[in-house]
Amino acid sequence: MLGIREEMVVFLIAVLSGAIVRLIYQCIRCFRRIIAHQLMAVSVEDVIFWIGSAVYMFVQIYHTSDGSIRWYFVLGVAIGAVLMSVLFSAFGKMHKKIYGHKEKDFSSGT
Repeated sequence: MLGIREEMVVFLIAVLSGAIVRLIYQCIRCFRRIIAHQLMAVSVEDVIFWIGSAVYMFVQIYHTSDGSIRWYFVLGVAIGAVLMSVLFSAFGKMHKKIYGHKEKDFSSGT
């Protein structure tokens, strides 16, 4: 049984893990905008990303809570990913205000 302090550390690690996974996917999306990809290449990249993400999350869960999936770990991962998305959106809006010209928004899906 984990104490509240250890559970808080596990939660913060989960938030960081979710943010890292979202950051990596954002980097992949930016790479796709720089270099045009065919549908097959995008599919292969996505499969590799999701397998890598699954392995990374498994290792994080194994190290933080001995392999048992806790609800606050899942919640932390989701919060980390959402916070990273909000951060990307804020940076995109700041970039538009500073430079004043229209570029493709890297935080949105379009």
